[in-house]
Amino acid sequence: MKKGITWFLGLSLIFLWSFTSKVSNDLSDIQDPTIDDIVKSYKKAIVDWPKPNIDKGVKWSEFSSIKRDSLYFVEQDRPDVVLGKMLFFDPKLSKSNQISCSTCHDPEMGWTDRRRVSIGNNHLLGSRNTIALYNIADRQAFFWDGRAKTLEEQASGPLGAHHEMDMEIKSLPSKLKKIKGYQPLFKNAFGDDKITYPKIVKAIAEFQKTIKSQPSRFDQFIDGKYNALSDQEIYGMHIFRTKARCMNCHNGKNLTDESFHNIGLTYYKREYEDLGLYNVTKKPEDVGKFKTPQLRDLLLTRPWMHNGLFDDLEGIVNIYNSGMHMIDPKPEQKLRDPNYPVTDSLMQPLNLTKEEKKALVLFLESLTGTKYKMRRPEFPTQ
Repeated sequence: MKKGITWFLGLSLIFLWSFTSKVSNDLSDIQDPTIDDIVKSYKKAIVDWPKPNIDKGVKWSEFSSIKRDSLYFVEQDRPDVVLGKMLFFDPKLSKSNQISCSTCHDPEMGWTDRRRVSIGNNHLLGSRNTIALYNIADRQAFFWDGRAKTLEEQASGPLGAHHEMDMEIKSLPSKLKKIKGYQPLFKNAFGDDKITYPKIVKAIAEFQKTIKSQPSRFDQFIDGKYNALSDQEIYGMHIFRTKARCMNCHNGKNLTDESFHNIGLTYYKREYEDLGLYNVTKKPEDVGKFKTPQLRDLLLTRPWMHNGLFDDLEGIVNIYNSGMHMIDPKPEQKLRDPNYPVTDSLMQPLNLTKEEKKALVLFLESLTGTKYKMRRPEFPTQ
């Protein structure tokens, strides 16, 4: 009898303990949750996390972690990747024989050049910041204005651009044919030693697909290592998902919606003006829209934004905190000028406190994995 009573009491205590635990970790049941309450609510499987604040009609996906690429070294030995890597680093693909893809996409600099805008042929300046190549295989459109729809198109763009590599596209295959060391590489990659332009950009694209982020502390946290993030960083993640409204655009595995938005940085009819997606579509509603960048490896890829004018995360958080609608046109202005840009409705004043902004920055910093290191190959010279 005593054993039965003891057994019953034990089960009752376990039940009560588990119920109390669930209630204390559920923010919806707490009227004014403390930071400690918020932190506890995330130290569990991601399916049980508090739901993010997402605007009606917004398509989004939950965070997910990335894993260390166990096939990386196998992929690096693939003949098409070996060739693509050679072509990516070889300056002979430029008219001057001085500029390669790696000039702007340097693995030692987070696959960017760390400049506000790129420098190319004859030291001509580009108009936009170099986008890092991390996880580029996951992109659905390329460049800040989305003008390229495939990786091959993306690889081709800088080769012929006057202010970048300035290569005469039609003459590039014959230029490489004169370098005998390239013929066996093309044969290994494509089955014959014929060098063509489609093969050149295909090989470069295949190499770029191997450029991936390394897992960060953020990924470790998602996977159950709950001491990987500090309490402040976890709180910052909560702000990111809720009050700061970041997940309306920055969600999923790479923290991007793969879409285009005007966040108020068009500089319309002023210095630094850039009409973004409008230059591709010619639709007035696309003026000032730029591709949502992924947020992985932020600390390796500064400066940020399409114009590279921002190298301080606190400053960027302040921009979003303002809502950026102070520059929207008045109705009569929009009527006179249909192209007058309007800031995206997803941008709203956030009224973040100093503590919330600090925590948000700390979370953003936690998204950076280990720095990428890659030796430059010895490419054919004759």
